[in-house]
Amino acid sequence: MPWILQLQRLIAFLGMITALYLLCGAFIHQTNSRHLLSNSKEFLRLMALCLVCIVVAVLLAQDPFRAELIPTILCAIIATLAYGRAVALILMTALSMVVTFGARVDLSEFILLASAAAASILLCGRIRNRTRLIYVGLCVSIVVLSTYIGLGVLTGQEAGGVASDGPANGASNVSSVMPVRLITEAFRQAAFAFLCGPLMAGLLPIVEKLFDVQTDLSLLELSDMSHPLLRQLAQRAPGTYNHSISVAALAESAAESIGAHGLLVRVGAIFHDIGKMFKPNYFVENQVAGANRHDSLQPGMSTLIIIAHVKDGADLARRHRLPKRIVDFIEQHHGTTLVEYFFRQASKKSEESEEKDEVSESNFRYPGPKPQTREAAVLMIAAAAESASRALVEPTASRLQNLVEQIAMKKLLDGQFDECGLTLLELDLIKRSLVKSLTAIYHGRIKYPEQTTANAS
Repeated sequence: MPWILQLQRLIAFLGMITALYLLCGAFIHQTNSRHLLSNSKEFLRLMALCLVCIVVAVLLAQDPFRAELIPTILCAIIATLAYGRAVALILMTALSMVVTFGARVDLSEFILLASAAAASILLCGRIRNRTRLIYVGLCVSIVVLSTYIGLGVLTGQEAGGVASDGPANGASNVSSVMPVRLITEAFRQAAFAFLCGPLMAGLLPIVEKLFDVQTDLSLLELSDMSHPLLRQLAQRAPGTYNHSISVAALAESAAESIGAHGLLVRVGAIFHDIGKMFKPNYFVENQVAGANRHDSLQPGMSTLIIIAHVKDGADLARRHRLPKRIVDFIEQHHGTTLVEYFFRQASKKSEESEEKDEVSESNFRYPGPKPQTREAAVLMIAAAAESASRALVEPTASRLQNLVEQIAMKKLLDGQFDECGLTLLELDLIKRSLVKSLTAIYHGRIKYPEQTTANAS
């Protein structure tokens, strides 16, 4: 090309990239993924993924082997796992267009890349086993095969096939043309798409590490009760261990009732109180009847010990390299709630003293942060409901319902759900699920008469 045409093409290409960049940025800003733009680490990671996909795809498109589908499909699956379907769809549409113009191929290539990426995104749901990725690769290969043949027929690529013997006069006969090349190439591209499934299964641990995401596979591994932290918790604080297991079952059902990630909540619930293992005897579920360490302490000191289990648990989780989302559950499951028991004790002592100093609520609140996700909010309610239900003398269905209602409303009025996007309808569904689960746990039992043993004759 003359230099003036090269300059025009360069300006046009840069303008297209800028437009796509702003479009994707505006879309991300209006969704719940705006942290991808505000967090420099997340932003650089996102841009690196796009850059690697474009460079590798363009290089492969210029090679006679033409395997640009592989990086496109892999990037689509990674973007879905890391950022969700909505962001992945807009992102891969833009990347498919950039690859198409960057490799100087026709727009039928864009349709093929975009359809393969869209199929990968829509089929890549929750990955509970590696077979799921094989299934995704197989289904995407069918989509690629159908799309490639359809595009070939529409754009007239069947003329490149092998023709049978035509009429004696040598006239062309379109119906006798056999699109062998088209079908062969379609199956080759479909094979590339299918290979992405097994390839992604092998890359999955690396992707989870680089992008700090957890699939259901990694969450199932974390929920293994033989985890070193859980074994230590069971040995040092058996009461807390049993409490965590019960909360996990309650929270998982409640999360699934509102369409949240139940398995993630279950794993977060299992680890949410690991900080109590440092001073287990200061928590009621681990205390022996009649022995209470707080009897000899001032309310302020007792509060510091109780609150410290959040920071201790988060530090312990980081040392054992638990995922950030699990650490978030540990830090947020109490939010900024008030340690009411010791606050009331401190207020009572202040009223009985001569100085009558005012007791500040801020000294008796957890440091937070408040729940940032719906899953963290579910865990907060479930943990409080499970603990309070154990104190009921006769946990009937009506009493359990009143208890859950009081706990949920107290958290709501205290502003604990202001930052997690939880709606009142979802809160109602959570309460119903918790009441149902607690009622099933404390269901009535038949009292059998005492059995008498027969004397051996």
